[in-house]
Amino acid sequence: MHHVFVGPTLPRSEPVLSAPEVRVWPPIRHGDLFDPAVRDGDTVVIIDGVYHQAPALKHKEILAAMGRGVRVIGAASIGALRAAELDTFGMLGVGAIYTAYAQGEISGDDEVAVGQAPDGNREALTWPLVNLRHALELARAAGVLDEARAEWLLAAMRAVYYPQRTTAAVRAVCQRQAEAEFADWLAQQRERDPYFGDLKRLDALTAVHAALGDLGPTGAPPPPVTWDSSYFRAWSNHFALSRVDGLELSTAARVVYQQAFDPDFRGRWADFLAHRSRHPAPGGAGLPLPERLEQATGGSLPAHRVFHPALDLHDAATVTVLLAGETHDDRLAVARYTDALAAYRSERPGAAAVSDAVARRVLLQVWGCRPKALNAQASARGLISAAYAIEAVKRLVPGYLAEVKEAIRAEQGGDR
Repeated sequence: MHHVFVGPTLPRSEPVLSAPEVRVWPPIRHGDLFDPAVRDGDTVVIIDGVYHQAPALKHKEILAAMGRGVRVIGAASIGALRAAELDTFGMLGVGAIYTAYAQGEISGDDEVAVGQAPDGNREALTWPLVNLRHALELARAAGVLDEARAEWLLAAMRAVYYPQRTTAAVRAVCQRQAEAEFADWLAQQRERDPYFGDLKRLDALTAVHAALGDLGPTGAPPPPVTWDSSYFRAWSNHFALSRVDGLELSTAARVVYQQAFDPDFRGRWADFLAHRSRHPAPGGAGLPLPERLEQATGGSLPAHRVFHPALDLHDAATVTVLLAGETHDDRLAVARYTDALAAYRSERPGAAAVSDAVARRVLLQVWGCRPKALNAQASARGLISAAYAIEAVKRLVPGYLAEVKEAIRAEQGGDR
C-alpha cells in the first residue's frame, strides 16, 4: 500500500491519487506513522504536514518507520524538508524543493508553509515562498524581470508573514515596488494556467509517480539504536490504540487500569517479567528469570525491584500478557473513564491536572495499603515507584471519583 499524506498541495481529486494501491491521508502530524494501517513494507509519501495547529511530525517517527521496513519518500512541503534532514538515513527526497533544501539554497519552514482556512478546508489561501521564487525565475526567463529586480521582489515578499502572503498581498508588494508589470504578467499566466508557478504541485506529483513506479530509498534502514529512546517509546505508546468489543481504546489506558484496579495484577507483572527475561530486546540473550535475577543481585531482591523493562504497547505478546486478566466490564470502565477525563479537561481549560494528593489518596484506597507501603505496591504492579504510579493513575481519577460519588448517592437514595 502507498500512503500519501497531502493537502493542500494536491487535491484529493487528483487522478494519480485515485490509483487502487494509494490511500490518501490528511496532512501528516505527530503520531500518524504509528497508525496500524501503515504496515511494514508499505510506502509512505510525505507531502504536506501540520505546523502550528497541531504537533508536527518528528524526525524519530520517520526513522522508526524506516527501521521497521516502511519506505518513506518526501517532497514539495514538509516532506521535502524532512527528506533533506534524513536522506542520509534512507529517506528518499524527490523534486526541486527537496534538492534546494538539501543543497542549502533554502532553509526554514516558511519556504513551504501556506495559510489555510480555519474551517478545515485544505485549500491553500496564500503563496509559499518556493512558488513565488519559481514564478520570479520564470519571469526572468521570459524577460519580464532582470536578476536584480527579481531578487528585490523576493526579499519584499519574504518579509510578509506567510499566513498573510495572499495573491492580493503579492500584488500590493509589486505595486509598492513599482513592479506592476510583473503582477499583471503573473495574473495573465495564472488565468491561462491556474497551476502556473506551482512548483510544490510539480514536486508532489513527481513523488507520487515515483512511489507508484516502485522507486525506493537506497541504503539500509537505520538500526534501532539511532531512533529508540524513552521519548520515542512514550510517543509510540501514547498512539497505541486497540478496537475491542466495538470500542476504540487507548492501550496505555487499558494497561494502567489493570495496574491500578486488578487485584491480581502483581501476578500479571511477574508473568511479564518472566516473559521479557526469556524474550529480551533484540540483541539480548534469553534467560529464565530466576537465573537472570541470581546474576544481577544474587537473588536477594524481588524481580520487580530490580528489572523495569520499557513497555512496547505495539508488541502483541506484551499486550497479551499484561491484559490477560482484563474483562469486558474493565474495557467499558476504560471507555467511561476516558470520557470522564475529556469532560474534566473541557470544564477546566488551562487548569492543572488532578493533584498528586488526590491521586495518592485514590491509590491508597484502592490498594488498601498504608502510605509507607505505596512504593512497594507500585513496584510490584510495574509502576516503578509511588511517584510514577501517582502520575500514571491521574488519567483514571476523574472517572473513578465520579463513579464513587454516584455509588454513594445511589446508596443514600436506597436508604431513604
